[in-house]
Amino acid sequence: MIPTSLRLVAHGHTTALRRARFGGADDGLDEGGLRAALAQARTESGRRGHLRVDDACLSGPEAAATQTADAFGLLPTIEAALADCDYGDWTGRSFEEIAVEQPQALHEWMSIPDSAPHGGESVATVRDRVGRWLDGQRTRGQRIVAVAHPLVIRIAVVHALDLPIATYRQLDVEPLAIIRLTSQGGRWQLRLPAPRAG
Repeated sequence: MIPTSLRLVAHGHTTALRRARFGGADDGLDEGGLRAALAQARTESGRRGHLRVDDACLSGPEAAATQTADAFGLLPTIEAALADCDYGDWTGRSFEEIAVEQPQALHEWMSIPDSAPHGGESVATVRDRVGRWLDGQRTRGQRIVAVAHPLVIRIAVVHALDLPIATYRQLDVEPLAIIRLTSQGGRWQLRLPAPRAG
């Protein structure tokens, strides 16, 4: 069986990410996020195993995800399963605001994966959605790039490695991080690149 190579790419910085706001990726990359994505695309082109324009590219529907793919010279197809979490009533509001106004609700959301006190999606719901998509990619036998919000990438890694769902809080995925997974049709394997010679 031809192996599947999946590169999970966290989209670049947005104003909402920098200000720790729930949602906001529809606003697109901020100026610094776009500059960083373009700079990384130039660096990435010289690396072994780099992203290639002929890779199948999927992205979440948010502007920040599609703009990141564009910056890398990829032609993304929108994949709804890669959408950021629906934060319901908290969308656009800062973590700090919610911590002051609804501390118990925030604690519940952060400590109970099935909770959705904001009226949107729970983390468990996002894992189910992203996990179904990820499971369907294992046998594709091609190189795939998936660009999404850093939270979606964290949850995808937790699912791929069959870790407890609460583990997503222990993963720190920076904007423009690239995580490589491979599969021979069975379980996903996390591939950590060797350091560049030089």
